[in-house]
Amino acid sequence: MSAVKAFALPALRRVVLLVTLLAIVFVAVDLLPGSAARSVLGREAGATELAAKEHELGLDRALPVQFWHWITGVLTGDFGRTARGNSIGDMLADKFPQTLLLGGIALLLTVVCSLALGCWWAMRPKAFGSRLLQPTTTIAVAVPEFVCGTVLILVFSLATGWLPAVTITDRSGFPAGPEMLVLPVLALAIPQIGWNTRVVRSALLDVAAAPHVESAVLDGLPRRTILLRHMLPFAAPTIVAGYATSVGMLFGGALVVETLFNYPGVGAVLAGSVADRDTATVAAVVALTAIVIMVLLACADFVRTWSTRGAR
Repeated sequence: MSAVKAFALPALRRVVLLVTLLAIVFVAVDLLPGSAARSVLGREAGATELAAKEHELGLDRALPVQFWHWITGVLTGDFGRTARGNSIGDMLADKFPQTLLLGGIALLLTVVCSLALGCWWAMRPKAFGSRLLQPTTTIAVAVPEFVCGTVLILVFSLATGWLPAVTITDRSGFPAGPEMLVLPVLALAIPQIGWNTRVVRSALLDVAAAPHVESAVLDGLPRRTILLRHMLPFAAPTIVAGYATSVGMLFGGALVVETLFNYPGVGAVLAGSVADRDTATVAAVVALTAIVIMVLLACADFVRTWSTRGAR
């Protein structure tokens, strides 16, 4: 029962937070100048045409009524239609797999690189490479994704021509070649690699002072054995918590990076819907992204709880 509560309560809090966030999205888009009806009909549309379009889109109703109508539809799997009449669900189904691909590769790269670098830094603190990690990770953490992406474009596209700066898609809607994923993935992953490398190192150093680790060192066990059997299992809850935090950062940053690299994901959908003042589409993108993040955070909570019990 306690285990159920441990997962149910955080899940309930996240659902409440998600509904609150979506309500804020509705208010924020409503406060923007212009309207979805004006964006669809253009500047030449008259008052009568605008009024008719607003009635068609439901924009003449009170904002709480619009939100209630939309969110009750979402509960049945209906995200509604865009201001231009397209199915939001079909559009997200067409674009969201590309965003999942980008964020998933960036997360995998973050986990692999930060674990390797963090373990190296903790186990060999006096090595030359470890000393370089202190300033390098600090810079990586401080640089936002869009700045990192801009620098990558300047160096690897404009200066050297090694990698493309713009994503070209094939008939499936995915990038035409793996080389087009390199820069967007790096732009997303580099800040998170810097952050999680420091998290891994700090967690391992905290565990290194534990009596069982000191005993293993005195027994003359190899470094690899000490790391894998006596340090990582006890540091795992902290490390997993760091990766859980990175999940939200990666998928949130993906929306910005996609726009920068013209990547065919939901970032372009979000940018277009904000320009059109299309509240339902903006909220749908936020909702779908948040649901994926919530699921991954729940998985991270499970792994963290399992790791804590296993370490005990």
